[in-house]
Amino acid sequence: MATFSKILRKTDTNKTLSVHTKYLKSLPSFNGGHAVDFQAIDESGFVWTFKCSIRKKGQYRKPVLSKGWLAFVRNKKLKVGDKIKFCLNQTAAATPFYRVQAEKEVKIFGAIFGYSPIIATFP
Repeated sequence: MATFSKILRKTDTNKTLSVHTKYLKSLPSFNGGHAVDFQAIDESGFVWTFKCSIRKKGQYRKPVLSKGWLAFVRNKKLKVGDKIKFCLNQTAAATPFYRVQAEKEVKIFGAIFGYSPIIATFP
């Protein structure tokens, strides 16, 4: 089950990935701070390190992924309209970890038909 997914916008593909605040509890704990590094494994088994941060002040604490995000976008050749999914895998016996999956937008005759997983080589 997806912890969160998002159809990418221009800012997501050329700057940072903004995440809706309703997914804040699905992200790693900030432990009172405003930024945390976490790792996610892609479909090829490569481990990506991302920095997730929230605003230090204010009521609206919208999380964004910065460090590592643009390298991921370039590696997967992501474009506006593609989809990203993060899933938290948690079992009683193992340390929780995230999986990340990128999906290309599939169009037929100009209409969005669905999304296809991107299998990319290691960076």
